[in-house]
Amino acid sequence: MFSSLKIKNFRLYWLGMFISLIGTWIQSVAQSWLVFQLTDSAFLLGLVGFLGSIPVFMLSLFGGVVADRLNKKTILLVTQHAFMVLAFFLAVLTQLKVITPAQIMCIAVLNGTVMAFDAPCRQSVVVELVGKERLMNAIALNSAAFNSARIIGPAIAGILISAIGMSGCFYINGISFLAVIVALWVIRVNSASRNGSRTMFLQDLVEGLRFIKRNRTVLVLISMVGITSLFGIPYVILMPLFAQHILGVGVKGLGVLMSAAGVGALCAALLLAKLGDLKRKGRFLMFAAGVFSVALVFFALSKTYVLSLLALVCVGWASVTAISLINTLLQSLSPDEFRGRLMSAFMFTFAGIMPFGNLLAGSLSHVLGVSLTVAGGGCVCGAFFVFVNILYPDIRRI
Repeated sequence: MFSSLKIKNFRLYWLGMFISLIGTWIQSVAQSWLVFQLTDSAFLLGLVGFLGSIPVFMLSLFGGVVADRLNKKTILLVTQHAFMVLAFFLAVLTQLKVITPAQIMCIAVLNGTVMAFDAPCRQSVVVELVGKERLMNAIALNSAAFNSARIIGPAIAGILISAIGMSGCFYINGISFLAVIVALWVIRVNSASRNGSRTMFLQDLVEGLRFIKRNRTVLVLISMVGITSLFGIPYVILMPLFAQHILGVGVKGLGVLMSAAGVGALCAALLLAKLGDLKRKGRFLMFAAGVFSVALVFFALSKTYVLSLLALVCVGWASVTAISLINTLLQSLSPDEFRGRLMSAFMFTFAGIMPFGNLLAGSLSHVLGVSLTVAGGGCVCGAFFVFVNILYPDIRRI
């Protein structure tokens, strides 16, 4: 289950990222609650999510070209320092009580811009730390770190918001980036940069898009990620409304709800790490996609706190299983020279399309209510997965 952690470079990188991710989740919950307190608006919650992710939509494909051209360790050091500065800036504004929704939106845009260059590099560097034979195990362990932080961070945030305020949460996030920065300075990355490449920047981008277009399996997998990001994942941005208005559990309940999805996600990540390089990944992928759709609809329609928690465990398990399998399949199908660009396309559809889903969910919740909005998204995802299962049976055989 933990074979990749035997490699020193990956172990240090993984530990640093894990600490940093806990801080990021603490900030995410505190920021959502801050926006909700300042505005009491589902639309503005969706808008902040939109603005935080729209730079990924616009710039992540270029980030993939940069990841294939430059040293990945250098890129990550720059992006992690930038994240740290932005976290401290948000903390200071909040502590001084001069923070406004407009300032939060501006910081969200800047964070999204950094993410557009950070994410493709962070995804594609894994294989250079562990090799292809341990790729699925390493991706699963990264997912385990992310989702462990997803459990720990929101649970801590619910307590910290009451104890030290939202500004204290933002300071903690800023400090947490030191862990990954120190790890990056220590480790060695076998990154084959292409500084001397004579091809034009845009030509590299076009070549990456052509590779995706020529490979139908890659195209279908990326489409599944896009549909999930547009109609399925935006339930997260509406979680404060479920906590406050549907279930009546307040900020501490919000932390527990988000942690419930993290519990399921962590179980999925550990299971995938244990299974290793399992056969018929496509069949398992389609099963997980179906579970995600059904569980999301169940959560949306539930009015009982305990049943909502159980549904979110299933949502978390299914989403991480599906996304991790797609990530592994894409990297396995990618030649080394295209990996950064293929991972940028993955992030484009995963995080880049998500802002439109957040904005759509925030807008529709005003008209339909949050329950019907999230249930409708689950139904759309389910219908698309059935479509893929029928028209592209080859997916089940990979």
